[in-house]
Amino acid sequence: MATTAILSALAEEQQGLMAQLQGTRRVERAGREFWLGSLQGQVLVLGLSRIGKVAAATTATALIEHFAVQRIVFTGVAGALGDAVNVGDVVVATGFVQHDMDASPLFPRFELPLYRQSLFACDAGLTALLFNASQATLNVMPGGVRVISPPAKPVVHQGLIASGDRFISTAQSAGGLKLALRAAGMDPLAVEMEGAAVAQVCHDYGVPFAAVRTISDRADDNATTDFQHFVTHVASHYALGIVNHLVRALVKQ
Repeated sequence: MATTAILSALAEEQQGLMAQLQGTRRVERAGREFWLGSLQGQVLVLGLSRIGKVAAATTATALIEHFAVQRIVFTGVAGALGDAVNVGDVVVATGFVQHDMDASPLFPRFELPLYRQSLFACDAGLTALLFNASQATLNVMPGGVRVISPPAKPVVHQGLIASGDRFISTAQSAGGLKLALRAAGMDPLAVEMEGAAVAQVCHDYGVPFAAVRTISDRADDNATTDFQHFVTHVASHYALGIVNHLVRALVKQ
């Protein structure tokens, strides 16, 4: 049976998921704790990537090398960059770019040296399942969890996510990032700190990868306050619902 890894950067983003895992076994690898078990008959490995691209790459490599996982799914939070993306919305990644990659003038800005590409696409089939799981979760999400005032409702978006080793927390930084990426022909919907690294590792190993991010803030001057509240009180509810719907879909395959 295929083993699926569920990654998050922070423990709060997986709160409740571990409690549902059956036959749980704790394993240490690469200085990290992983939790192996099953959910609805699907073998899962839960892991925390920690924050930043290097930490995320180390965790993804450990999952592939030690646990031989057949797919990796990242769940967590992100700041909004897209004009139509709001706090409480969900972004399912179609691909990732490292917004802090700049080896110019040797290579074009954002291009990974020797890869001849700036973008790493997510697995199309797994991404479709994750999108459907996100839609299903928002359809049944309890009203108390929603963070958008009526009549607005959370929306699931699909598109590019930018990753970098910098927490984007001012409107000026977010605006500059959007302008630079758009000038290179890319239009990011969200920004975070891990996904592009995991996407690159999965590309190197040929392991399907998909990611979903719930929007915790607008990556602006209020980002720090919004992020802390959202991670603590909202993110885990989204992740728990999305992973449960995704696992049901995987079991049916």
